[in-house]
Amino acid sequence: MSQPFWKQMLILMLVMFLFNAYYAYLAQQGAQTAEISYSRFRSELTTDNIKKIGLKGAVISGEFRAKIKVSEQRQGKVAVREVSSFSTVLPAIADQTLMPDLTAHNVEVTATSMEPSFLVTALISVAPWLIIIGIWWMGMRAMRSQGPGGMLGGFAKSGARTYTTQEKVSVTFEDVAGMENSKQELKEIVDYLRNPKQFERIGGKVPKGVLLVGPPGTGKTLLARAVAGEAGVTFFSISASQFIEMFVGVGASRVRDLFANAKKAAPSIIFIDELDAVGRSRGAGIGGGHDEREQTLNQLLSEMDGFDQHEEVIVLAATNRPDVLDPALLRPGRFDRHVVIERPDWRDREKILQVHVRKIALADGIDLSVVARGTPGMTGADLENLVNEAAILASREDAAAVTMEHLEKAKDKILMGGERKMFITPEEKRITAYHEAGHTLVARLLPGTDPIHKVTIIPRGLALGVTQQLPEDDRYHYPQSYLEKRLTVTMGGRVAERLVFGEVSTGAQSDLKVVTDLAEKMVCQWGMSEKVGAMTFSRGEEHPFLGMKLAEEKSFSEAMAWRIDQEISALIRKAEQQAEGLLSANRAKLDLLAEALQAEETLDGARVDEIIGRNA
Repeated sequence: MSQPFWKQMLILMLVMFLFNAYYAYLAQQGAQTAEISYSRFRSELTTDNIKKIGLKGAVISGEFRAKIKVSEQRQGKVAVREVSSFSTVLPAIADQTLMPDLTAHNVEVTATSMEPSFLVTALISVAPWLIIIGIWWMGMRAMRSQGPGGMLGGFAKSGARTYTTQEKVSVTFEDVAGMENSKQELKEIVDYLRNPKQFERIGGKVPKGVLLVGPPGTGKTLLARAVAGEAGVTFFSISASQFIEMFVGVGASRVRDLFANAKKAAPSIIFIDELDAVGRSRGAGIGGGHDEREQTLNQLLSEMDGFDQHEEVIVLAATNRPDVLDPALLRPGRFDRHVVIERPDWRDREKILQVHVRKIALADGIDLSVVARGTPGMTGADLENLVNEAAILASREDAAAVTMEHLEKAKDKILMGGERKMFITPEEKRITAYHEAGHTLVARLLPGTDPIHKVTIIPRGLALGVTQQLPEDDRYHYPQSYLEKRLTVTMGGRVAERLVFGEVSTGAQSDLKVVTDLAEKMVCQWGMSEKVGAMTFSRGEEHPFLGMKLAEEKSFSEAMAWRIDQEISALIRKAEQQAEGLLSANRAKLDLLAEALQAEETLDGARVDEIIGRNA
């Protein structure tokens, strides 16, 4: 039990008083003592002014019979003070007459031995062993208190953020807009933890692990926080990267510590974010995997469904790369349930926007459904960023509230990149205008393409100009005809440059990459080539591990590879020829669009229709 506060203060004041008294004593002794030369010492001895001395090696210290005055340099000035004690040093040349003179003047002489005492000698010899024994004893205490991995101190602790029943997470399912199917599957977990007898009565068992799968920014972590807020049980939150350390075995120790704490607090939930950091397939890569990561994964597998069974600890995990996870993690008994979280449709995007604008001052007349329809493919994180960017723009303009114009500018910044202030020559501006006009006119003339949202020749992001198309509604299937038209629209900029200027420029580099990748997927993955047929190949796929790509066995012959190359080239040439035919037949409209872009720099869809005619 701790002492009262007034006693602690009294002890502290006493220690401070003793320290000050000792310091004052040392200062007083120092003020009465001066270091003098050996000649001065001999002079004072001759005048019989030395009372007693002490000898310790070559150092002589003593007292005068009567105080003497000494001069000292202090801050560039000469100061004189009286002293009663002194110290000096014997010269290297022995003074044979010193002792007879001291005896003649009745000076009391005391000699101190330079040899260390027996206690000091013993302490010096024993001290290293005492230090070694002390370190060993502290290490053993740490091992006993921490269990396996205790010699590493706090490294063996999991470091998970713990939320108890008293310290609850404030997020609930009401704060998660949309994702009704995902919330329903997670509500069953919450209901089991609240009332396990309801499930036990029928004989059902709750899933041991729930894996949240979805693209980045779709709300996986937010959904896990909502589970923590709803469940009312102890919740452990940790990132998978926290398991990995430079010391081998630390990751496994942290997994053991995490599950040990969760079992003590059962019923409880463990949430592991970014599971792919530790759960990647074992043996992936050149020369095998990382030993520390694989040991950590093995320990995680053992804890989830090993020899020691547990039913009241549920593991939630989130990842956006389920394709790289080890198959042992995904089998029943570990992560039994996979909750797929897709990008929200425009109805869910509207609900998400309503959540994010709660604390934003909005102007009258804002229709969030219009904003939601104009942001296809955006995730919850993207929409939060959009609202925040709009608020920043409004504050920059010192506006009283966020308007629809601020939201549109924020959307353009996210979709097309931020505006860059840079000098462009009139000739380069003209080339950019015709390039973007080529994209725009082809997209407008081809039926079934996505409507033009905005086209600009103001440098945005890494591009000198941008043509932005937005679909009227969310798409989940892409017909071959739609993809071929996308190839044609993408080639429109390069074709327009060649048609007007007689040559092409480097501005079409990103366009060529887009059409090559898209055509390769059409031929190799989606079977959209008659000559190749309804077959799929590994070309165009993304490989998370370099070793897997290098070690992958080629599944097609050289003849088939040549045919694939020919089909990819044919798709691109066909798109280029179609774009050239459209632009050549509508050269006047191309010129009108390019001139308008050079004059106005940015055109929206309505302005494009006005320039080229609604019946184009």
